[in-house]
Amino acid sequence: MRTERQLVGAREGTGGSGSALRLEAVTKVYGRGGREVTALDEVGAEIPHGSFTAVMGPSGSGKSTFLHCAAGLDVPSSGRAWIGDTELGGMNETELTELRRRRVGFVFQAFNLVPSLSVRQNVELPLRLAGERLDPAWLDEILARVGLEGRAAHRPAELSGGQQQRVAIARALVTRPDVVFGDEPTGALDTVTAREVLSLLRSCVDDAGQTVVMVTHDPVAASYADTVLFLADGRLAGHMDAPTADRVADRMTRLGAWA
Repeated sequence: MRTERQLVGAREGTGGSGSALRLEAVTKVYGRGGREVTALDEVGAEIPHGSFTAVMGPSGSGKSTFLHCAAGLDVPSSGRAWIGDTELGGMNETELTELRRRRVGFVFQAFNLVPSLSVRQNVELPLRLAGERLDPAWLDEILARVGLEGRAAHRPAELSGGQQQRVAIARALVTRPDVVFGDEPTGALDTVTAREVLSLLRSCVDDAGQTVVMVTHDPVAASYADTVLFLADGRLAGHMDAPTADRVADRMTRLGAWA
């Protein structure tokens, strides 16, 4: 059973507010010399632990930049960002890489699996890169959670698209991250398979208390979230709790007028 959760504009104060993710007046400008493009314009958001948030907006609205700045993949031009109580500003690239390996999981539209490795080896990869001990019982639990317990020895080429995305989700979960970020995770899947993957992400939140932030263009995908955050022209254009596909689709048609 879903619970209604809030996503609100950033408040004054420190990042230690108990949230999984927080942005405070984040601006990102690309280019220079009169060719600047403002991808994000003073965006503030706070996402609670154990919630599923979808980020939506028209093409060029700043969705991917939001994800990149929130996950430490890109550095804001101004403003501040936190993962948990850790402020990302001022961290060098080595520190950000360490943070991403240990505390952030990623699921992309492209599955990004290593074709020469088995399912189990692909899932283990973040732990090996982080130099952490491999816990066989935890790996077995993760594979069972995503429905791949009988496929651990298979290579990616032997799996369907949906199964490959399940491997990617297991890989994102194996480090017990603070936040799992999805960038159009169902974009390359057919409708039935996409719903299976979305149901899996939903269960990660409901059953395991995981925090998921997903960029998507699909109102049906967004309806699996607790909250939808809307962006338009790099600005926060509102949010919707307990979304349905119809309500999200209607809101999307009016985003330009609100921006």
